Amino acid sequence: MDIVKEVLEKQKKDLEKYKPITVKKHLEAVIDEGHLMVTDPNYFDDDKFKSDKEQYLLDLTRDNTQLLINSIWELPTEREEESVVAKLPAARMVLPRARKLPVPKPLTKWEQIAKAKGIKKRTRDKKVYDEVLDKWVPTYGYQRFKAEKEKDWIIEVPQNADPNKDMFAEKRDLRIERIAKNEISRMRNIARAKKIQTPRTGFLGPESASAKELVTAANIAKASTASVGVFQEKLSNEKQARGIGVKELMPGRKRKRTPVTIPGEKKRNMEIVNKVLNKKPKIDVEKAISLQKAEARAEREAAAGEEGGKKKGKGKGKGKGTFGRKKPKGGQGKRNHSKRAVGRKRR
Repeated sequence: MDIVKEVLEKQKKDLEKYKPITVKKHLEAVIDEGHLMVTDPNYFDDDKFKSDKEQYLLDLTRDNTQLLINSIWELPTEREEESVVAKLPAARMVLPRARKLPVPKPLTKWEQIAKAKGIKKRTRDKKVYDEVLDKWVPTYGYQRFKAEKEKDWIIEVPQNADPNKDMFAEKRDLRIERIAKNEISRMRNIARAKKIQTPRTGFLGPESASAKELVTAANIAKASTASVGVFQEKLSNEKQARGIGVKELMPGRKRKRTPVTIPGEKKRNMEIVNKVLNKKPKIDVEKAISLQKAEARAEREAAAGEEGGKKKGKGKGKGKGTFGRKKPKGGQGKRNHSKRAVGRKRR
């Protein structure tokens, strides 16, 4: 009988250790398999929570997790690489986003023109047929450069040009300059689309600069003299440079005052208030000591005056109380040798 009792007790302990998969609740829990989320609308027992916090939360979490696992096993499953996988349905509950919605990328100036005119981007072929070389060459890449070099192995020198001038170097410089100019235009378009202020460029040369940039450069050169362009003679048909940033480029000109904005003014006022409120009083130790010494000296002199008045009233005839002068303090009766003595010295 003892053996049977031990076996039953062991089985009872095993059953307590491994709880059943069936969970009973007063109100049915809302399970969203798409988000793997369980919402328990049942009553939260505060008394059990206060008596044993860890055990109560552990039991509650275990029951809700068991309900979620039971609902997952009811879904259609399939086997993939020796694993059973359940197909989760679409989520029923709408959750808020962790981040803000992505802002659409602004169109560049060329993209706006292409959209207005209906221009569509065409895909280029990787290779094109070159009639001069009589073969297929790549459209772009280093193989294309080799093909161009092979095609332009000779360049005609113009009649008015210097015969000793390297035409290959000039062609290479023009190509590099054209690439740089296109890159500057591309960056300007991106900055304009994103409404970013960019610094004004300098003089780009008469070949690549526009009429507006030439006028600006001429005005800056005129104002760069010692008189800031006051005594400079005006050219024929001279135009005055206009536009944003021209006055800032002119030397000796006053800059415009930045416009006052509400956030900037609020920030400035808050800085002043914080500076005033957080200001701690400065303690001058030497001044405090000197004031304390002066008060103590005044008290002593007042006390000495009262004692002298009492003695003067009590004494009869000539005595010490008849003298109204005070005895000089130590160190104050010394003779100043820098000053000349007045009168004849007594011997």
